[in-house]
Amino acid sequence: MDLPDLIALCLSLPDVEETTPFGPDVIVYKVHGKIFALTQPDRFPVTVNLKCDPARAEILREEHPDKIVPGYHMNKRHWNTLTLDGSLPPKLITELVQHSFQLVAPKIKRSKSKPAKGNRASPM
Repeated sequence: MDLPDLIALCLSLPDVEETTPFGPDVIVYKVHGKIFALTQPDRFPVTVNLKCDPARAEILREEHPDKIVPGYHMNKRHWNTLTLDGSLPPKLITELVQHSFQLVAPKIKRSKSKPAKGNRASPM
């Protein structure tokens, strides 16, 4: 996966916006104001920072020690930096982008006005 593919993937997710809050050198992808991906397009090789479940982050770093490392300038426990030089499978990168998105996307709250399934009032 290359940078244009990564950008297209991020922007294909619901309610995503592309911003540059740290200046023109860093592209940030947010969902409802929360960051889930960052990349520096002029850096070679291209890298992307993605949020990750801490236990999974450790496993990924062990499986891909030179290509997935603790997040650059991020919380090392919750973020990974992936190198996009063609060595990581596109399917894995796609999965990790979606995982990051899901970690920060707002959860859909069940309406309090609707009864929960199975808890309907019985007719009189």
